[in-house]
Amino acid sequence: MRLSEKIISALRNTFESALFFATMAAKEDFRNHIGRAGALDMLPTKRLAILGNGPSLADQMPQLIADRHWEKADMMAVNFFALSEEFATIKPKYYILSDPMFFRQAGKSPRTEALYEALSQRVEWPMILYVQYYNPEKFDYAAAIGHNPNIRIVPFHTTLYKGFRNIEFWCYDRGLGSGNFGTVVQNGEFIGMLIGYKTIELYGVDHTLLEGLMVDDENRLCRVQSHYYDKQPADPKPIYFNATNPPRPYSMYTYLAETAELFRGHEVLRDYAAHRGVRIINHTRGSMIDAYERQPMP
Repeated sequence: MRLSEKIISALRNTFESALFFATMAAKEDFRNHIGRAGALDMLPTKRLAILGNGPSLADQMPQLIADRHWEKADMMAVNFFALSEEFATIKPKYYILSDPMFFRQAGKSPRTEALYEALSQRVEWPMILYVQYYNPEKFDYAAAIGHNPNIRIVPFHTTLYKGFRNIEFWCYDRGLGSGNFGTVVQNGEFIGMLIGYKTIELYGVDHTLLEGLMVDDENRLCRVQSHYYDKQPADPKPIYFNATNPPRPYSMYTYLAETAELFRGHEVLRDYAAHRGVRIINHTRGSMIDAYERQPMP
């Protein structure tokens, strides 16, 4: 790298770092909420198994239940898993909600209300619910889950950091920032590392985000979005930015750019896992993630 390029890089990283700390001061705080809360009865030999919501989880779930995998690894669930039949069997210790539709008025729907009702009524075991610290509408998670005494609510930070790498990992070690962890599973990996797990298993993380893309006759970018809990094949639907009012559609450019950043986030997590001595194993057959060790289930 030439001297001029080094100078430009240093200036850019300095600006990005200063912008990050200014944004954190304005929107969030500088507390390591995840580290303070710790883990739930974690044993040194335990692994963390994160259950994504990709369609492949429907094939993996029977084997996980047959093997009673929750006795071998601590389970982390995401999004609408609490509405599934398997929820009460697996009894996940950790649960994550990160999508704006779970805390913005524009994303309110009967399905999100049913999710909070399920967390309120079905959780009869100790569980930590992780939610975004950034909550501009002051959504009351405790009230939404009926003040269930079995659930402890812990916030996590999401402000993007893209400056100096050594400062980046220093921030992550203290529970601050995000490497554009744009999916709930990525937030789960980050949280799992912060609370001390040394092996993290991924299930149902297909990430087939480029599959089924099309542009309809109204020039709207559409995609078939399928999840393991879907009962019937889905039709292509327009893609909108989450929980904006009025709904704001993606263009092909913005969607591909955001998807590229999301996969960059997996590479950041890969490097951060190496920094912390953590092994991330992707057990999802056909997953588009190429950043981690792969051991697909049969």
